[in-house]
Amino acid sequence: MAYEENFQKTSEPKYDCLLFDIDDTLYPFSSGLATLVKNNIQDWFVDLMAEPFFVVVVGAIVEYMTQKLGIEEDKVQELCLSLYKIYGTTMAGLKAVGYDFDYDDFHRFVHGRLPYATLKPDPVLRNIILSLPIRKVVFTNADKAHAAKIIARLGLEDCFERIISFETLNPTTKTESPVAGTGTREIFDISSYMANPDPSVELPKTPVICKPSEGAFEQVFKMTNINPHKTLFFDDSIRNIQTGKRVGLHTVLVGTSHKAEGVDIALEHIHNIREALPELWDAVDDKAEEIRARQKVAIETIA
Repeated sequence: MAYEENFQKTSEPKYDCLLFDIDDTLYPFSSGLATLVKNNIQDWFVDLMAEPFFVVVVGAIVEYMTQKLGIEEDKVQELCLSLYKIYGTTMAGLKAVGYDFDYDDFHRFVHGRLPYATLKPDPVLRNIILSLPIRKVVFTNADKAHAAKIIARLGLEDCFERIISFETLNPTTKTESPVAGTGTREIFDISSYMANPDPSVELPKTPVICKPSEGAFEQVFKMTNINPHKTLFFDDSIRNIQTGKRVGLHTVLVGTSHKAEGVDIALEHIHNIREALPELWDAVDDKAEEIRARQKVAIETIA
């Protein structure tokens, strides 16, 4: 009876799931360099060019846009910034404004030359993740091949219940642009629109489902049976974090100690989880205490 009373008094844990981004969250691009708080999208682009890993990504995107899509090179940076600001990712924006390309081809081109060998196993992070007996799920905008390579290089293959990648939310390879079937290949001039915004003009919608769209989060919740109100969301993007907060997640911004709107906790490095969230381990200790109490009652009953 005493055990039953104690068990009833035990409150449910605050969190029952950890939802992780991958890039610049499970590992840092900057190799220890301090992360600056980005005040605007231009700063974001300039800072990316200083990161060794992302230099390859940005360079590959530029090449893809010029070589595959025929965009003039001197217009690429401005276009990237506009698309990122409105649609969250370059790919989502390119599809929205009318460019026709294959998703897999884009991912192979952009990620094909990344220096994955520079990433090393992270036994500290592995031990942290495995020490928590609650659900762990990955939610990334990257394609499944890139996600698998990163997780394997970090030595985290068996740490997650599920990996939600680009293909998970976009299962059918869409090779038609939003204007396909009209006999034209009209491209919406997003740069001109950004220079002179017109409230009467309706921006084209993207067929791509990805962060920071609220719809992408809602789909992930349904697919994985996640309760956002009991889930901690780790991401390096303030925009993704703010969307996560709006849809009910508890948010952890990784890569900086500076909190902003929508950020519950800010971590310089993913390794700082234990210091920032000791209650996760308190829940583990409580569970162990319940097991010990149950065993004690069983022994006393037998005796």
